[in-house]
Amino acid sequence: MSDHKMQRGSLNAPNDVVRFGLIKKEEVVLDGVIVHRVTFDVGAKWSKDLKPVAGTESCLLPHVAYVQSGRLHVVMDDGSEDEFGPNDIMLLPPGHDAWSVGDEACVFIEFSAGGDIYEHNHSH
Repeated sequence: MSDHKMQRGSLNAPNDVVRFGLIKKEEVVLDGVIVHRVTFDVGAKWSKDLKPVAGTESCLLPHVAYVQSGRLHVVMDDGSEDEFGPNDIMLLPPGHDAWSVGDEACVFIEFSAGGDIYEHNHSH
């Protein structure tokens, strides 16, 4: 039998909230699964707001996210680009820059499974 229990978290009561310039990240953690609500305010851009913190030329984290509102323009290091809007699912491999488009903040919900919790979570 699994020792995993049903859990509830809420982005209205996140475990952590961090702000980098015009980008806000709200975090909920459930048994190793991390969910972020990321808000790119009007005028927010990764290379302007987060690059100084990350210390890399482009964002090196992969993202799987659902766009709730607004629009996000993404340019990959290889030059390919796309724009994501409401109800789009983004899969962004490492190596990109991104910015909000237009006069509305872009809000997306990002999912990260972290370690494979159902196979390797026996350490506690």
